[in-house]
Amino acid sequence: MTLVLIGAVLGLLAGGTRGILLGAALGWAANWLLRQFIVNQAGTVQSQFLESTFAVMGALCKADGVVTRNEIGVAQHIFDQLHLSAAQREDAKAAFNRGKSPDFDLDADAAKLAGIRFGRTALLNLFLQIQCMAIAADGEVHRAEHEMLVRFARRLGLSERHVYQLEALLRAAAGSARGAPPPTEARLDDAYTALGLSRDASVAEIKRAYRRLMSQNHPDKLTANGLPESMREIAEERSREINVAYELIKESRQLS
Repeated sequence: MTLVLIGAVLGLLAGGTRGILLGAALGWAANWLLRQFIVNQAGTVQSQFLESTFAVMGALCKADGVVTRNEIGVAQHIFDQLHLSAAQREDAKAAFNRGKSPDFDLDADAAKLAGIRFGRTALLNLFLQIQCMAIAADGEVHRAEHEMLVRFARRLGLSERHVYQLEALLRAAAGSARGAPPPTEARLDDAYTALGLSRDASVAEIKRAYRRLMSQNHPDKLTANGLPESMREIAEERSREINVAYELIKESRQLS
């Protein structure tokens, strides 16, 4: 509507009252083309995001030499979380197998994902979190898997710190079920790392880090920035994990 109004005003200035209709029409056309461009861009981002998710997952799971049943199970669980259709599952499996192949070009897929511009850090962090979920499925993150994930993160313009934070977030969130034993010191350390903090962080710093992460990772914001709607469930899971880490720190500090 803004472009229509601008066009009408420019038409009035250039051609008087007769120019209003022409200017408004041109403004409407420009507005329509802009909306189409945004929709097409979002579709491209979502398609690339899903394709790379499973291709990179295949490469990472194969990095230590073998793809375990647990890792395959996590991949299938993610299929379920994404509510993929039968055809989409076949595409995801094909991408996973492409990633496992010896000639898979990790850097090429990183270059495609690096093209994401709006809200990219939160989106790419979520992408890395999904990869962490897959490679930690067998109970540990092998050195080769970690190093490949760090290499991929750097190609995306992120740092090794991002990978460490995501790995720590998964560890901190583990064992959070009701009735679980009190958190160990190691798990509490992971909670601080997950929020990008040290043990000596002030209360204000803790609350600020938590609010920043929750804002950056809000599912609605991620969806608006190109996250496929099918991945909303995983985004919500990340928000829950951030909450778990924050609650661990609150309890240890006896914060209200």
